[in-house]
Amino acid sequence: MSNNLKNTAVEDFDWEAYENGETLGGKSVEEQTASYEKTLNSVNNNEVIKGTVTSINKREVIVNVGYKSEGVISSSEFRYNPDLKVGDEVEVYIESQENRQGQLVLSHKKARATTSWSRVNEALANNEVITGFVKCRTKGGMIVDVFGIEAFLPGSQIDVKPIRDYDVFVNKTMEFKVVKINTEFRNVVVSHKVLIEAELEEKKKEIVSQLQKGQVIEGTVKNITSYGVFIDLGGVDGLIHITDLSWGRVSDPKEVVSLDQKINVVILDFDEEKKRIALGLKQLTPHPWDALDPNLQVGDKVKGKVVVMADYGAFVEIAPGVEGLIHVSEMSWSQHVRSANDILKVGDEVEAQILTLDRAERKMSLGLKQLKADPWADIEVRFPVGSAHTAKVRNFTNFGVFVEIEDGVEGLIHISDLSWTKKIKHPSEFTQIGAPIEVQVLEIDKDNRRLSLGHKQLEENPWDAIEAKYTVGSVHTGKIAELIDKGAVIALEEGVEGFATPKHLQKQDGSQPVAGEELEFKVIEFNKDSRRIILSHSRIFEDAAKADARREQQAARKAKKANDAAEAPAQMPTIEKTTLGDIDALAALRDKLAGK
Repeated sequence: MSNNLKNTAVEDFDWEAYENGETLGGKSVEEQTASYEKTLNSVNNNEVIKGTVTSINKREVIVNVGYKSEGVISSSEFRYNPDLKVGDEVEVYIESQENRQGQLVLSHKKARATTSWSRVNEALANNEVITGFVKCRTKGGMIVDVFGIEAFLPGSQIDVKPIRDYDVFVNKTMEFKVVKINTEFRNVVVSHKVLIEAELEEKKKEIVSQLQKGQVIEGTVKNITSYGVFIDLGGVDGLIHITDLSWGRVSDPKEVVSLDQKINVVILDFDEEKKRIALGLKQLTPHPWDALDPNLQVGDKVKGKVVVMADYGAFVEIAPGVEGLIHVSEMSWSQHVRSANDILKVGDEVEAQILTLDRAERKMSLGLKQLKADPWADIEVRFPVGSAHTAKVRNFTNFGVFVEIEDGVEGLIHISDLSWTKKIKHPSEFTQIGAPIEVQVLEIDKDNRRLSLGHKQLEENPWDAIEAKYTVGSVHTGKIAELIDKGAVIALEEGVEGFATPKHLQKQDGSQPVAGEELEFKVIEFNKDSRRIILSHSRIFEDAAKADARREQQAARKAKKANDAAEAPAQMPTIEKTTLGDIDALAALRDKLAGK
């Protein structure tokens, strides 16, 4: 055993000095202390220094800062840096030089925060690529730990393509560029998208330089919008407009393609400067008009589906990509159809007749009404002049009423043919829209598809009887129906109306009547042809007064004659007798002539 010890002894150890208590190898204690302290860093509280990672576990990271003991930092402070390993140099903040366990109390998070704003500003100024840790989602984007600062990563700045699941980025370390700093509110905005765009820019130039019109390439559906589909061509995007998805009408691009679907597309056009590429999908298949049945011709019946509506007509798809227009005038024989929406709607299955067919221009017009018999073909047989029918009021004009006897057969009742007796200012006073009305056919204009109709002709003309009753000078009871500036409308019996001017309305006491008042009226004018009766109330008492005056004048004349006869001279009896006899003879002769 002593041999082994002797073999391991240090040969140059100064045993004599050791026995004398000199163990510092010739150096004083002060020299040895100074030499040892040179191997240590002098640190102070609240100071940021650099240290070396010596150990890592799930809970702690041990960092040597060259002091009396190593410091401990929670591993959560290094979440932003999952690649941290032993030997890495990190910045630490001295919170306390010694805790109860005799260890340094360090913080990496505070160290980063102390220098974070200067680093962030330097990164923005130098367009530097930095590393950040995605902590969580927030409204409109993500929160990213950058140098200990919580920066905002907008959703639109995560990637060049739309993000459908933000959660996949949480707890990930990514590279960013600082794009905006608001010093006042201490806000930082970062972008990951700009890094991708920079990489893609060169790739885009290379791809666009190799494109050719008419070239067919494969791409992936990247995004679907209401106006078209964006296709990823391997680093550059192209757009298939909704009209270039299919030869048929497409209301929603999702009916044709789906996200992430790989499809072949054809290059329609591109702009190298703006990097815009127009793509087509339908152009990879033959045009449906080229495959249309060659035997199809004008007059044939076809079936289809209404795909688009307009006021002037409906577009019907009879085959994918092959459409025909049914104009509103070809939908019904009726004249009252104003809009195609009154008859058809999108999605209706219809049968129609081909009216025109132009294969070169790829146009076709269709008709619905041609599948039904033309109601005017035998109009004079089914609706002869003088025949009576029940019609439906369709529309009013100032001069009459438009009515429909059956679908496609319409006619006009002139306002003067509505009533024999009533003075009608507007047809709405007599009937209403949608109401049934009895009519008689007065005249047929087959070429212009017009019927002249009458309503009053279904009744006897009452003016024949009215003429005998309302003779000039006859007196009747009437009611003031309406007062107007020029006079009043008087309602008489049999539904007859007369008219009186203001001077003929005056009462005996000088007052004017009011609406609804009943008075006696004398007929002063009657015209059967124009159906006009002029009345007067004032004439009744005016004529009576004139008659009384005439009677008084006659009585006065008779009295005067009697007085003159009594005062005649008595000495001429013979002459007087003869004279009176002559007078009586003359009177008898006068009466005889008057009787004749």
